[in-house]
Amino acid sequence: MTQIRSLAFVLGASLAALVAAVLIAGANPITALSALVRGSVGDGYALATTWVRATPLVVTGLAVVVAFRVGVLNIGAEGQFWMGSLGAAAVGVHLGGVSGWIAVPLCLLTGALAGGGWGGIAGLLRVGRGVPEVLSTILLNFVALALVGWAVNGPMQEAARRYPQSDPLALAARLPRLPGTQLHLGILLALLLAGLVWLLLFRTALGLRLRAVGLNPTAAKSAGVPVGRSLVGTLVASGALAGLAGAVEVMGPLGRLYADGSTGVGYTAIAVALLARLDPLAAIPAALFFGGLDAGAGAMQREAGVPAVLVSVVQAVVIVAALIAAKRKSD
Repeated sequence: MTQIRSLAFVLGASLAALVAAVLIAGANPITALSALVRGSVGDGYALATTWVRATPLVVTGLAVVVAFRVGVLNIGAEGQFWMGSLGAAAVGVHLGGVSGWIAVPLCLLTGALAGGGWGGIAGLLRVGRGVPEVLSTILLNFVALALVGWAVNGPMQEAARRYPQSDPLALAARLPRLPGTQLHLGILLALLLAGLVWLLLFRTALGLRLRAVGLNPTAAKSAGVPVGRSLVGTLVASGALAGLAGAVEVMGPLGRLYADGSTGVGYTAIAVALLARLDPLAAIPAALFFGGLDAGAGAMQREAGVPAVLVSVVQAVVIVAALIAAKRKSD
């Protein structure tokens, strides 16, 4: 019952923030909200768009859930997402003539390794040098974005050398789509990962040890849990999930690596994880909520004249409201 009240509080605060933003923009709230609903769930195309926008949020949300459950404040899912995109694209553009049964897993694996390696840097800095992961992961976000910008303006730039983007990924490296729709295999992968992460955290001895580190690292260490190794491993696993999300995005809707493609996914993932109360399965509807906001923002802008960027205000309110709800629960 408490969890339902907390969720109602968060959603109510989000709706109030959206209405306030619409009023500030000088638009009609009813018109704007109607457009938002139509753009997100109004028909089959809108629903498919919502699912496609939600897919990277599910996986990056899981990355944040895993980290936060272990007491690791990984704010670097954005950079890990970009490194996964970079890794998958670097491999995918060279796989022409290769079977999709090989190309797709290879690109996904490369993305996961790139993101995991990027997260591992922050883990080693935390354990080896005592650098707080909040600081290192945020700074690594900027480094990752700079690397992507360098790549698409340099060695990975398209053959025509006109735009800051890579060549298209080979068809074999693209995620299969449901014929006639935008829905791709990455959606099923995201749902599968949510189930696997839930099983890992709540139904295995490893998950119990990791959650113990998050609840009380001193007690966990006294019980024989290798806290330092757990922290590094968690940042690697969290980064791998975020990198996998980046690979899915570049292999799915984008089709190539852009300098500004899907910016902000890693930051929105924090809101997804908080709204889900760090529950891997709840990350699915939480991501759909934000995916729907993103999908409907364009329609809201076209039909009601409300800038789509105001959706970011709602995302910020969700984070604040989720933190308030969590504080009220703990008191």
